[in-house]
Amino acid sequence: MNLKLVFILSTLALLLPLSSTAALVQIKALENSSTGGVGVSTAFTVGDLFTITVNPNDLWNSGALPRWSNADGQVDLFSDGGFDLPSGISKDAIPGGQIGTNGFGTHSQGGLTAKWGALVGAWGNTPSTFFLIGTNFAGAALDSTLNLYYFDSNNLDNTGSILADINITAVPEPETYALLLAGLGIVGFTVRRRKNQQA
Repeated sequence: MNLKLVFILSTLALLLPLSSTAALVQIKALENSSTGGVGVSTAFTVGDLFTITVNPNDLWNSGALPRWSNADGQVDLFSDGGFDLPSGISKDAIPGGQIGTNGFGTHSQGGLTAKWGALVGAWGNTPSTFFLIGTNFAGAALDSTLNLYYFDSNNLDNTGSILADINITAVPEPETYALLLAGLGIVGFTVRRRKNQQA
């Protein structure tokens, strides 16, 4: 095979886009609570780059009104008549009615202090340390399993769920880059050797 062609193909292999996957995952305020619930598990390869996004108008609830929030946690939130709240919530139909408040302060659990009702994550099969995800997060996988939770201390009266859009970009292992670089080195050495022989 022509050495120039090998060199070009090897260079193009380094420039090819990395493979990626996407999934839409439902996290429930009751079943997936950080206290009394089980996290929604997503599989990764350590080192994968990923993003998690949640529509800010996607709401869940930690109990009696006004406790609705989005994945960023409880804030002063007022109905605009357009939120998709479950039936039976009287303030759903009243534009301007308060359906969420930041008056509950923050919750501390598993090394994290964040707003009640926030979307949080924990790495590993037996997670003990949480980190804030909210409505928008980007990072690199630290373990092969990421568990997603509704952040609170009591899940008995939680309702609703949100949809998290998870996009994972697989990062080639270092061995892959080492093989490509070694191949390029051999091609370069061979080309240089041929030039010296022709001189």
